[in-house]
Amino acid sequence: MSGMIKALLIDDDQKLGDLLKNYLKTFDIDLSVVNDPREGITTIRGLDPDLLILDVMMPHINGFDLCKKIREESNKPIIILSARGESDDKVKGIDLGADDYLSKPFEARELVARIHGLLRRLQKDSDKNPDQIFKVDQQRLEVSLNGAILDLTTKEFELMDLFIKSPGVIFSRDEIIKEIKGIDAHLFSRSIDILISRLRHKIEDDPKDPQLIKTIWGKGYMFVDSR
Repeated sequence: MSGMIKALLIDDDQKLGDLLKNYLKTFDIDLSVVNDPREGITTIRGLDPDLLILDVMMPHINGFDLCKKIREESNKPIIILSARGESDDKVKGIDLGADDYLSKPFEARELVARIHGLLRRLQKDSDKNPDQIFKVDQQRLEVSLNGAILDLTTKEFELMDLFIKSPGVIFSRDEIIKEIKGIDAHLFSRSIDILISRLRHKIEDDPKDPQLIKTIWGKGYMFVDSR
């Protein structure tokens, strides 16, 4: 990534936030800090950071619950901070969709290394198929088609991301419901069909004769790599 990295720390420890803010600035990381986790989701929407850092032990909403809420609408990279020193915390954090984990107390330099390492890894993942006409930017939650960014909803992005990662794989409606993060329990098969239809209107030359997202009758849907 070039330029300043925008990071958001959600942690009720104001002193830690102030210290990290000053330190990270020297590494081209612009850190914003929220001390009340209840303001977390609103701040994320307004700030649109490249990366999130969540403390586990917070009043009102703990880091795990907040991570779960964030994953209902965002794929942004998340680092979990925990002072408890329990290995279960790491497993729980990763299960809920966090990308990395750091135990408190930690050296500020280690956090910088984790941030850079995580963003490099995600960038590498999105650059794996440079010849594809579709490209996924995980930091910005964007999919581009021949260089033009598609106007996708969160669910459309997640479905497109799933398809691009697995060309030629047939997904049943149930598998799609299971794969898309934070999908509503009441989102049934018919809603998946509507989601597919909306996506086709955005990526197909002729949505009535789809060449990219194929219907495999009796089985589900398959994305065809169009290189």
